[in-house]
Amino acid sequence: MVRRALQEELARYGPDLIGVSCIADGPDAWFAELVLEAGGRLEVVVPAGKYRESLPGEHHQTYDRLIQQAADVHRTGMVESDSRAHMAGSEILVGLVDELVAVWDGQLARGYGGTADVVAYAERTGVRSRVIWPEGATRD
Repeated sequence: MVRRALQEELARYGPDLIGVSCIADGPDAWFAELVLEAGGRLEVVVPAGKYRESLPGEHHQTYDRLIQQAADVHRTGMVESDSRAHMAGSEILVGLVDELVAVWDGQLARGYGGTADVVAYAERTGVRSRVIWPEGATRD
């Protein structure tokens, strides 16, 4: 449901699309995959040196594939994959984009650096956000 909504959203942009993602498991990786499927350019932001190992093991193969397909990789320079690093990565991401596409249910972040914080940061810095949350979707 969410992946289909993302696909429909990205269809608006055409082949000149440049997508920037931290390629976490779930919607971040789906977004990156859909950018590539649409013929767009993928850029990746790595929040921390230990970011990959903090992701679920079953996601590592997808993460590795996507980072190898990235046209550019941006790094925060931080080592520990914590909420501070995640927000720093998101701030870099917001600084690179003309528009933020966020999969967000409109609820408060579960911790610092969550989607609510990133959308608020984008708004404070003048970057328009397009929120994707299909009717009937649930947060896990």
